[in-house]
Amino acid sequence: MRTSPSPRSRRHRRTRTRPAIRLTAGFLAAAALLVSACSSGNSTPSASGRVEAALAELPRATPSALAPYYAQRLRWRDCGVPGFQCATMRAPLDYDKPDAGDVRLAVARKKATGKGKPLGSLLVNPGGPGGSAIAYLQQYAGVGYPAQVRARYDMVAMDPRGVARSEPVECLDGRQMDAYTQTDMTPDDAKERKALVAADRRFAESCGARSARLLRHVSTVEAARDMDILRAALGDRKLNYVGASYGTFLGATYAGLFPGRVGRMVLDGAMDPSLDARRLNLDQTAGFETAFRAFAKDCVRHSDCPLGGRGTTPAQAGDHLQAFFRKLDAHPIPAGDAHGRKLGEALATTGVIASMYDEGTWQELREALASAMRKNDGAGLLSLSDSYYERDTDDRYSNLMMANAAVNCLDLPPAFSGPEGVEKALPAFEKASPVFGPGLAWAALSCTYWPVRATGGPHRIEAKGAAPIVVVGTVRDPATPYRWARSLAAQLSSARLLTYDGDGHTAYGRGSTCIDTAIDTYLLHGTPPSPGKRCS
Repeated sequence: MRTSPSPRSRRHRRTRTRPAIRLTAGFLAAAALLVSACSSGNSTPSASGRVEAALAELPRATPSALAPYYAQRLRWRDCGVPGFQCATMRAPLDYDKPDAGDVRLAVARKKATGKGKPLGSLLVNPGGPGGSAIAYLQQYAGVGYPAQVRARYDMVAMDPRGVARSEPVECLDGRQMDAYTQTDMTPDDAKERKALVAADRRFAESCGARSARLLRHVSTVEAARDMDILRAALGDRKLNYVGASYGTFLGATYAGLFPGRVGRMVLDGAMDPSLDARRLNLDQTAGFETAFRAFAKDCVRHSDCPLGGRGTTPAQAGDHLQAFFRKLDAHPIPAGDAHGRKLGEALATTGVIASMYDEGTWQELREALASAMRKNDGAGLLSLSDSYYERDTDDRYSNLMMANAAVNCLDLPPAFSGPEGVEKALPAFEKASPVFGPGLAWAALSCTYWPVRATGGPHRIEAKGAAPIVVVGTVRDPATPYRWARSLAAQLSSARLLTYDGDGHTAYGRGSTCIDTAIDTYLLHGTPPSPGKRCS
């Protein structure tokens, strides 16, 4: 298991239409700026007990060295998808050395076509880090956002540096990724621990060898600064933005750096930038346990549930699933794969985790588990895992997991310094989730061997002076626990917290009329939800 799902959200495991967040490289990102270099003079204890500084606003005047980037105009062209246009934007590879070369970033838009006063551009990001914002725009946001929103805004997306169409980070090839994703993430002895460490080292070394130029410059702070160049290139005075999952961290970082340029901003499935990697991992582990218990309660109501029948508790259902994982650890089962892959513990766990993002996939998961546990057929769970990893039938992977690691490992120091640290932390992770805890604890080891030192650390984001920002939290969100939304809303000086009392990852566009109406009203009229608003 190499995960922990942006958004970057919904989500788009199979349809590629919703946001996601994933865990590989010591977990999802938390902050990408040296705290010592950005302190605003205010501080507060973090959840880990340390005092963390707040992200400081950048100077309002554009430095002369960046003026050519801010003055550029995008050349739009047809990009093969009806109704959408594409362009390429230049940004400095290194903002500290703007003359040291460019990075070229892919941008797409769908022009507003409806009646009414145009509201400018609405930038969207589905999360990850590593999720393609352009794919999200073309497959979901540009066609699935409410018609009245699409009528008034030019819908815009930019793949962040290192992602998809924007000079993608490259690491392992398809066959190598197959081996990596099947690495045993619950080592039982010294030999298996050594194999896990070796796999993490190979992954990190391949990224360093194949993406050396870019690897030091894919932080969230740099991506947020790219967004401000895009704002200028689009001709907008303010940035209007909807970010999901990791996209909330990207948006909040923008607000912290450029508070005076924040327009209408929605942060759905919020992250907490004040937490360190270990605490982020631990919180998310608990979040997946909460989601699994909700799934288990639903599963045992159905006659085909392989985890137990009516009267089976979520804890007992979890015991059944753990026993199944242990069986797969010893004896992988056939999965109908053309390349001979079998379903082992790692891929099965990923398949289950992938289904925790959206209760709409629970039936599919239930059926996949039944086939695997009762018929020795792992095809359903393998399909869920492949969808999560964005692996196609020709054993090719998108660069999502590679970009995910690159951003995470640059944004935040590793959760553990070595296997010994993981072993000491295992009891806490197992307490947070008996089902997923051990695997998620070991997954947090990969940043330990990253070839580039992290440039970021935990910090608060206040964005003093920003326009109202809507922070959305889902009570039983597995990937971005609700407490993170509350924390981010408390940090941001102008935040309004909008709560969805429901299941799944993120809330906008997932079936709650209350949530959708509140966000649409804000995007169209600038009126944020009332304080404390709660929807179901």
